[in-house]
Amino acid sequence: MLAHGASPPLPESRLRAVRDAAVIDVGSNSVRLVLYRLEGRAIWTVYNEKILAGLGRDLGATGRLSPGGVEAALAALRRFRAVLDAAAPDDIFTAATAAVREARDGEAFIDRVRAETGLTLRVLTGQEEARYAALGVLAGAPDGDGVVGDLGGASLELVRLTTDGPVEGATLALGPFALAGVRPDKVPGEIEKRLAPHADRFRAKTFQAVGGAWRNLALLHMRMSGYPLRIVHQYEMNRADALDAARFIGRQSRASLEAIEGVSKKRLETLPHAAMVLEALIGQLGIERIAVSAYGLREGLLFESMAPETQALDPLIEGFAALSGRHGIDQTLGPALEAWLTPVFEALPEIFGERDDVLRAAACRLADLGARLHPDHRADLVFEQVLRAPVAGQSHAERAFLAVAAFSRHTSASSVPEGVVISRLLSESQRRRARALGAAIRLGCDLSGRSSVLLAQSRLGLAGNKLVLAAADGWSDMLLGEQTTRRATQLAGLLGVKLEIRRT
Repeated sequence: MLAHGASPPLPESRLRAVRDAAVIDVGSNSVRLVLYRLEGRAIWTVYNEKILAGLGRDLGATGRLSPGGVEAALAALRRFRAVLDAAAPDDIFTAATAAVREARDGEAFIDRVRAETGLTLRVLTGQEEARYAALGVLAGAPDGDGVVGDLGGASLELVRLTTDGPVEGATLALGPFALAGVRPDKVPGEIEKRLAPHADRFRAKTFQAVGGAWRNLALLHMRMSGYPLRIVHQYEMNRADALDAARFIGRQSRASLEAIEGVSKKRLETLPHAAMVLEALIGQLGIERIAVSAYGLREGLLFESMAPETQALDPLIEGFAALSGRHGIDQTLGPALEAWLTPVFEALPEIFGERDDVLRAAACRLADLGARLHPDHRADLVFEQVLRAPVAGQSHAERAFLAVAAFSRHTSASSVPEGVVISRLLSESQRRRARALGAAIRLGCDLSGRSSVLLAQSRLGLAGNKLVLAAADGWSDMLLGEQTTRRATQLAGLLGVKLEIRRT
């Protein structure tokens, strides 16, 4: 019964309501349009276009927007207007940040944009910019902690994350355009000088890095370290690795940086500056761990627009539920499988700590992701899709775990694809648990014919050193069959126990 005055929970149709949204982000360096499909808590990028206009390039020297940048930005925004008219999203969000906010001719630029495109740009304050960057990090990693740092062309926004969300932040003139008038040999000292007054306030062990320059720094470090999974979101570096990468970039000529595969040529101009800022942050804030977020201000705007009940959902579980739902799969099967196999896996030692429950729930939502794929290639195709799916709320190790589980859902093969990647990211016990989870999901699907109604007529559990599969009264026929026994035997073997099938 609901408490007096409490609102009833929203139905799943509301929690996972589908809408299209667009964000126009006018930054100090880039001007971007992103079209999104929002499926409840899940955020999917449908279209992404940007230009590096360099609006704030002259800000430090003249206090005004770059004339060339203004024309380039307006040309892009006129095109974006045409794209928006064709796409007709349900919601359009706009944001203009430091350059437009601080330039003497910022208001004149806003007026021209309105006159030439019909778009009204929302100029964010420094506090708002910091807050939306932090909300974006939380949209992609709900358990994110520490300090968020969003580095743009003109400014660096810092904001601390707490258990209650982001708290008051600060805007520092530490973007490359803000130091354009400083002699190159004096830039490191100037960065430290401008950061120093804020260092004590933002000291933290974890730094959440937001911004294209830092994403490229992370990609460069992946190549330096031979990291096998080229996904920047939630990529982590420890203090020593980040310092090595920052100092390596600082020693390279532009020609040397251009020769590095995977580094955006358009970001080369700001990459050395980003490295210097990161080195100063690590030193002055006491940073021990750097986590790179592909989410930021734009996703923060979207996250704020969600109902509180939707914000509270787990992005990993909801993302995979939405991904499977696109294939027309019965949406009751995943939750039914989760309830069915939980008694077994809750009795096992934890391998990801408190995250075990979330990973188990997510894996069950993937149960029939491969239903419409060719059976001879289903396991491999599902593995690839899960490992690299643009679904938030998971570490790289968790990606690997779910990919192995999804692979084992469709095959009993012990050798998984991309063995080097999996071995780098998962321990032997984690790989074995993932295979067991996939085998349990496979058993449940085959036993019930992928019907949540039939699945409810059986029980799976551990009793001492036995895996017990039992049927409800009058339902023992559903446990008969060579395939059911074979699937259950494989699961028992992966768990290191004996199998007992109880028929009534």
